Amino acid sequence: MSSPATAKRTWLTEADCDLGALRSLVEQKTDLGAYPSAAGVQQNVLLYESDRLRALAETVEGRRRVQAELIRALLDGPGVVVLKGAFPNEAVVDGASDAFHALIEEERASGRARGDHFAEPGANDRVWNALDKVAVRTPEVFADYYANDVLELVSEAWLGPAYQVTSQVNVVNPGGAAQSVHRDYHLGFLSQERAAAYPAHVHRLSPVLTLQGAVAHCDMPVESGPTLYLPHSQKYEPGFLAWRLPRFVEYFDGHHVQLPLDKGDAVFFNPALFHAAGHNRSTGIRRMANLLQISSAFGRAMETVDREAMANALFPVLLRRKTEGASDDWLRRVVAATAEGYPFPTDLDLDPPVDGLAPPSQADTLWQAVTEEWTSERLRKELRAAATRRRN
Repeated sequence: MSSPATAKRTWLTEADCDLGALRSLVEQKTDLGAYPSAAGVQQNVLLYESDRLRALAETVEGRRRVQAELIRALLDGPGVVVLKGAFPNEAVVDGASDAFHALIEEERASGRARGDHFAEPGANDRVWNALDKVAVRTPEVFADYYANDVLELVSEAWLGPAYQVTSQVNVVNPGGAAQSVHRDYHLGFLSQERAAAYPAHVHRLSPVLTLQGAVAHCDMPVESGPTLYLPHSQKYEPGFLAWRLPRFVEYFDGHHVQLPLDKGDAVFFNPALFHAAGHNRSTGIRRMANLLQISSAFGRAMETVDREAMANALFPVLLRRKTEGASDDWLRRVVAATAEGYPFPTDLDLDPPVDGLAPPSQADTLWQAVTEEWTSERLRKELRAAATRRRN
């Protein structure tokens, strides 16, 4: 992610932010020939047909090749991929949209309506911690949505196993203003002073701790303001200090790209990519996206999620779907999106390792409950006991 000239830097400062160095990266052309699984390149962004990825990933070897290509695209390529038809079942997307709208109305009625980072309530509608809320209120909808195989494919490629999903719903209403260019969590959420306090190797590490994504819940023509991107900018090492600087903001404003999306498409991008939500200039499109921040098991998620409550809510659904013939892969994807897959931190006096170096994770317990067909009460007691051990 850095050139030989910058690789030896121990600390980064604003003095290292050279616009010419950024331009040399982002003005290169994405080479379609280097990405044999891709369907095309549009405005320097790689486009993939999700059904083709599914077919190519049916074998262990094929899955590895596809994931290796996605890693190259996100790390050394344009840093952003569009997966056409990632959610091919329109009813699944619409069911989740209905759940999101219900949450928006519920929060409005309770006086808890929220705007996003850059707009007042009423201009845009933001639902924080939508993952938890949808799982507990409408677990059937949650299961159908997060059983998505393409979501798993790209998340596992970038982050490895035991990744953790969080979700925020964002609806940008007609007239909703564009965001300012930025990078994302972790270092992208810090002040200049705080970000500069972290050594250069942490600046290189931060982008591999999370994966940013968005699922289109409606058709998004350009006039509705889909996200603006600066392809290849994730490779610019001082970018977590550069994105606020006026000359970099001006360059982004003049050189970003913007792609339309169809309902059910998904976009995934390196969190170090320079990007910003666009201005909704339409007269009647309420642009709805499910914003996904997927975290490494080794990182800290943005939101506190009550995964114990989620696991209890999803368990009857998982048992029923298992009885109806759902595959183990389908069930495991739902478990991965629901439960904590990483067993630490914990009190090892109370929660010692079992048959290995680590105690069972919450996801391990939920999977055991599914495979052994526990009662809901047994699962509830086991999860509560495990949570108590970890908090002591």
